[in-house]
Amino acid sequence: MRVLLWGMLLPLAWGLSQEVDPREEAKRQKELLLQTAGVLPSELIVEQGKELFYAKRGPKNASLEGCDFGLGPGVLKGASVRLPRYFMDTNKVEDLDSRIRTCMIQLQGFKPEEIKRSEVVAIAFYVAAQSDGMPVQVRLLYPSEKAFYELGERLFYARSGARDIGCATCHVTYLGKRAGVLPYADVINVAGKGAAMTHWPAYRYSNDQAWTMEDRIRACYGNLGHPAPEFYSPAVIALQLFMAYHANGAKAELPGFLR
Repeated sequence: MRVLLWGMLLPLAWGLSQEVDPREEAKRQKELLLQTAGVLPSELIVEQGKELFYAKRGPKNASLEGCDFGLGPGVLKGASVRLPRYFMDTNKVEDLDSRIRTCMIQLQGFKPEEIKRSEVVAIAFYVAAQSDGMPVQVRLLYPSEKAFYELGERLFYARSGARDIGCATCHVTYLGKRAGVLPYADVINVAGKGAAMTHWPAYRYSNDQAWTMEDRIRACYGNLGHPAPEFYSPAVIALQLFMAYHANGAKAELPGFLR
């Protein structure tokens, strides 16, 4: 299924001021899109991912139904809200994207260079959608998970790049104020419930793109004026583990619909 282009359908107010609550604006754009097209792009992406998940593909002519996302082969409900986590079969800490990639290699026989990023994203939308409404439950049980958490914490607070800023500059509230423009983008806040991990993967109506948290993190590095880490790299996964751990207990809204 091909995802439709929606750019001509959305009379978006690109010049949003900081006074506009982005959550309310997202709701407005969502309703507008439903009235105009009758369906959300995220719903189409989920269906595309479902087709890819169950299709027999690759050199082994197999589906991804046997993929273990941490709760057993083929168990999807509640799996994505427990990621990233350590997997014994790879001896690695993996997030949703990298686990999908692992299963495409192990179960379907694809070579790493043959795996299309767009397909990983679509499958991530489908898998994540099965955990919609469930609370984030990320644990630090294994030494490697604790090590990734510590790495993620260091990366989150580190200032780098041409602008000498970091993740915390925009995603942590200090003394009731912060530089970021999105009030729901805090990762560390007073309540201890970070919202940044509860809406990804998401459809971004501002640029008509489907992103996972890996895409979001890499884009943030670009905003920092810093070279973006590679997809599926330890740095990207470590940042997710740190943020997800601080989102524990928060209800997931998957897939998200964001600016």
